[in-house]
Amino acid sequence: MKRKYNPAKIEEKWQKCWENKKTFKVSEDPAKKKYYLLEMFPYPSGRIHMGHVRNYTIGDVVARYKKMRGHAVLHPIGWDSFGMPAENAAIEHGIPPAKWTNENINSMRKQLKRMGFSYDWDREISTCEPEYYRWEQLFFLWMYEKGLAYKKGGGVNWCPTCKTVLANEQVEAGLCWRCSSEVTEKYFDQWFFRITAYVEELLDYCDKLPGWPERVLTMQRNWIGKSHGCELVFPIASSDDVIKVFTTRQDTIFGATFMLIAAEHPLVMQLAEGKPVEQDVRAFVERVKKQDKMMRTSDYYEKEGIFLDAYCLNPATNKKMPIYAANFVLADYGTGCVMAVPTHDQRDFEFAEKYGLEKIVVIQNPDDPLDAETMTEAYVDEGILINSGKFDGMKNLQALENIAEYLESMGRGKKTIEYRLRDWGISRQRYWGAPIPMINCEKCGVVPVPEKDLPVVLPKDVALTGEGESPLGKIASFVNVTCPNCGGAAKRETDTMDTFVESSWYFNRFCSADCADRPGLDRTKVDYWMPVDQYIGGIEHAIMHLLYARFYTKMLRDFGVVGVDEPFSNLLTQGMVCKETMKCREHAYLFPEEVKDGKCVHCNREVTIGKIEKMSKSLKNVVDPNYIIDEYGADTARIFCLFAAPPERDLEWSDQGIDGSFRFLNRVWRIVLDYLDDIRKVTPFDGGEELDGDLKTLRKKTHQTIKKVTTDIEDRFHFNTAISAVMELVNTLYQTGRPEPGDTKALPVIRETVEDIIILLSPIVPHMTEELWEMIGGEQQLSDTPWPSFDEAVTAEEEITIVVQVNGKVRSRVQVAASESDEKIKELARNDSKIEQFIVEKQVIKVVYVPKKLVNIVVK
Repeated sequence: MKRKYNPAKIEEKWQKCWENKKTFKVSEDPAKKKYYLLEMFPYPSGRIHMGHVRNYTIGDVVARYKKMRGHAVLHPIGWDSFGMPAENAAIEHGIPPAKWTNENINSMRKQLKRMGFSYDWDREISTCEPEYYRWEQLFFLWMYEKGLAYKKGGGVNWCPTCKTVLANEQVEAGLCWRCSSEVTEKYFDQWFFRITAYVEELLDYCDKLPGWPERVLTMQRNWIGKSHGCELVFPIASSDDVIKVFTTRQDTIFGATFMLIAAEHPLVMQLAEGKPVEQDVRAFVERVKKQDKMMRTSDYYEKEGIFLDAYCLNPATNKKMPIYAANFVLADYGTGCVMAVPTHDQRDFEFAEKYGLEKIVVIQNPDDPLDAETMTEAYVDEGILINSGKFDGMKNLQALENIAEYLESMGRGKKTIEYRLRDWGISRQRYWGAPIPMINCEKCGVVPVPEKDLPVVLPKDVALTGEGESPLGKIASFVNVTCPNCGGAAKRETDTMDTFVESSWYFNRFCSADCADRPGLDRTKVDYWMPVDQYIGGIEHAIMHLLYARFYTKMLRDFGVVGVDEPFSNLLTQGMVCKETMKCREHAYLFPEEVKDGKCVHCNREVTIGKIEKMSKSLKNVVDPNYIIDEYGADTARIFCLFAAPPERDLEWSDQGIDGSFRFLNRVWRIVLDYLDDIRKVTPFDGGEELDGDLKTLRKKTHQTIKKVTTDIEDRFHFNTAISAVMELVNTLYQTGRPEPGDTKALPVIRETVEDIIILLSPIVPHMTEELWEMIGGEQQLSDTPWPSFDEAVTAEEEITIVVQVNGKVRSRVQVAASESDEKIKELARNDSKIEQFIVEKQVIKVVYVPKKLVNIVVK
């Protein structure tokens, strides 16, 4: 009786085998070409989700494939283990964050191992361990010494729920990126990394990353936001002070009729101070601060402002311009002040219309002359300058340089470059993060912790309440220290680092994860492995993590720690895993297991099937990977995730797809067992004799499949089409006439096909294929078996000549593959260059195909 496919037993067997033999442990080997494959490491939340399964399966296929191609493959895993969820869990459940985190790591490690991923577990790291963040603290000291880390006061984004500062990149639509609470503004002294010191290189190298998706590069370019323009000086009337404005449109300066200042800009209250409008202005400012920053700048958001009872002077005309605070100007972009040209900027136009402000046309439409009094919208196209003094008659874009030089000659402006990118605020008023290695001394000021005293270890005996500032400030044994300069009493810095700092260099640490020598990175090993050849993760990290990692790499390069300019040669941003939602009128959203036969299990009401959304706990449209593994096995979960959609596209969950994947694996299992006794001791066909009939077809299909799968994995990561090709090969094997036992001609061909099916599927479904490989008598572990090569001559399709007629007369002949479809042959005939002249501008009545002989195109 043939053995039944038993995923649970097989998978446990081979996972233990790989672990015991350390199959995927790797070291530097100069004789081999290296390949560093890395998926973005997970936060240890306690459970993996289907997004993890898909992401890590994609990477695992490539890692296994490259290993079989003879590369030294580094495929590590670790834990991005600092962060607010652990602290919040500690507050809610009274569990120390370290305990909660490590228990979650242990749980997730088991889950990942159940998926059979080919990680080198000896390189496992956890960023909350002092052995990791001590080097991060060393890099901080280096950065401080070079002026790349500094402290300054100012307004910051504050999340009242997480009770911490957020970088601009961590504010999404006015909400905290982690908890979705409304973000407010607070004033603190904060530590910053001077990412702007690398702004030009970060921008330039966006053109030197051909292996990155253009979408991600565009997002980074836009976030860096380089603009060429002028800094213009507007004197404040009746004052010695000035307002500086950055603009790329100095060609419109003669049409600037009022000044707009961001509501949160300090100058707003300075200008309103002591005036009757002061209280109204203050109320306006507080109201605008609560508005979503992104929404404020959108075209459809209502434009609001308040007059500050102050004026400035236009630097080109000396005309007085009223000054307004406005909600659609942002303090952290440019100077926070904007010259308003209502005739040539739509937002300014709407503002001027609302508040009855002057409009002056300075760019005339040559085809349809403009009148400021009758305009219904701003004119934003090119044109000819008018009302612009000596520049009248010039094309507006051609006048940009001339006007810039004119204003510079008068001391009213200068040409400059502005960037949207701001320095990276890394201070967090939280406990569960890497301590910032600085000391505050009343006599000496801010003093770095001596390198010999690193790491500054995060204390474990902390009472977490979630209220107020960092709890570290309440721990006397941590905060009270001696100043390393004067020996007097001092206080340790109680802010911790943004967790994005840990993820900005972890890929380097994987290269020498056990290195205990300064600076925690073995340069020889780092030089061997870096850069990462293939990085895989979500598009949501396009700005924050990926930009910070690029900056940090360049910083470490300049300190001589690494030798690369960029951390990741190739980037794949995989799509999301999506599923329809299910909702009960009484019990709201339901988990899949809460629905049976279309009804809610709690109240037996009909369930409404909603639209397909990204899997999330809040919508309850999630599938537990453990359930899939228990029911079908990890290999089924893996092949479904790869077959259902190309990796860069969203994957739509399908229970039928899971069933279909499981059936296919069973089909492969059965056909191998069907031939097992006949081929176990047979040597694969080596091409030494001529084949015909089914055997020739089978061998051709085998080599075509090897070529297809190799190309799809190597060049495109199109695993779905690779799997489809293997499915076709399995069908061809089933259709091949079964030979007699001992058939010395047929069985070697079948042996070759069976071997290749197993090998081609092995990166995708490694457990089942290892078992099958062992059963057919494979000489070594499949994971160590070389990838098969294909014979180009065998893959070539036989060609036949097709006569092409038009209305029964021979007009051409075309060469086509003998296996080409009828429709494709008709299409090739119609598109033949010699045929075009006979059918152009004529109606094709029908196309007749006589198989393997001719095509007759009937026209009139």
